Amino acid sequence: MAKNPRLILITNPGSSSRKYALYREDELLCSLHFEFEKKKVVCTLKRADETKKKIATDAKDLTSTVGILNQILTDEGYLGGVSKIDAILARIVATGEYFTHDHLVDKECLKNLEIAKKRTPLHVPVVANEIEAFVKEFKGTPVIAISDSAFHSDRPELMKYYAIDKELADKAEIKRYGAHGLSVGSIVKYMEKAEILPEKLIVCHLGSGSSITAVYKGKSHDTTMGYTPLEGVMMSTRTGSIDAAAALAIKRALKIKDDEELEEYLNKKCGLLGVSGSTDDMREIIRLRDEGDDRGSFAHALFVYRIQSAIGQMAASLGGVDAIVYTATIGERSDEIRKCVSQKLGYLGFELDNTKNESELENRHENIASENSKPIYVIRTDEFEEMIRRAKVVLDGETCNCGCGDECKCGDDCDCKKSCDCKK
Repeated sequence: MAKNPRLILITNPGSSSRKYALYREDELLCSLHFEFEKKKVVCTLKRADETKKKIATDAKDLTSTVGILNQILTDEGYLGGVSKIDAILARIVATGEYFTHDHLVDKECLKNLEIAKKRTPLHVPVVANEIEAFVKEFKGTPVIAISDSAFHSDRPELMKYYAIDKELADKAEIKRYGAHGLSVGSIVKYMEKAEILPEKLIVCHLGSGSSITAVYKGKSHDTTMGYTPLEGVMMSTRTGSIDAAAALAIKRALKIKDDEELEEYLNKKCGLLGVSGSTDDMREIIRLRDEGDDRGSFAHALFVYRIQSAIGQMAASLGGVDAIVYTATIGERSDEIRKCVSQKLGYLGFELDNTKNESELENRHENIASENSKPIYVIRTDEFEEMIRRAKVVLDGETCNCGCGDECKCGDDCDCKKSCDCKK
């Protein structure tokens, strides 16, 4: 283990912005948000005390932000002298077995990123280009690709396959990899520490991207997302699961020219946005429903129905369920969605306490179930905390040889540092 606290930079690139967060071990020091304002790239720096500062930049576009990060952090007093970034972390959502584990970025990793770009051109290129920029700009600093699918990697094989030729699935790596593993992993680790983790758990990660995950004894058992984050429940702009023939019919009806354009349509123009015809924001959807807007009402009802159905699917997969967790932006903030989803979960033994459900989330977790119900938790997820925990495992070389990413369980005197309790 390192004697001095590590400075860790986390990157979270989006299509229209670049977000970064600087930590000293588990302590957040500041966050930086780059976006266009009046055709110029501006950085908003937010300190740990919540004070903000806008910084003008000379960046011509968002692909140039990595090159000016070091200078901004130095000018603001976070870097300089002996204070240097010890590791850079990037969340990676990519298809293929290689990215079901965390990796120090090296030539092999960069090669696999190129392959991933071609497989999933909508999801991978932005973060891959960001990683490549960090490797060039911060020479000698470890860059770690943190897999968002790793938590799901040791699921039963039955849960990973589509009903296609198994040889084809293995050769072309066409499998259900899942995503939101960092979020669900964060929830599980928190529940373990709080001593509230049940044997059979369902985690509802509800945000702009949404997924439902079945967890058995702290391990992923099944999840709704598949080969890409498109599969599963209805989301803000993604269709969720759709018949392949229906997708091809959309392509013909809209005269879409190529597969990439179709994939972009299914990922960015459907879901709440497509059904409502006007917005992908759940707050606006609820407002439209309350005002009697037909399309807004239908979008809301369809979203709730798909989640309820997925919870039933996960409960069947587990053979029962002991507790439910709501997390992520919608799951944590929308008492209305929690109420609507929970209304049809009585057959599983769940009932909300409306007063508890409508109260603010004051702690990291709250149980909003009624007195006679199984627990219904609202838990604040912390994906960055989980990324840092996983990065420490990689940096300290304490990774199990089975690839599960778990820490050594042998004890303080262990030399092998390659043992775990994942039973793989």
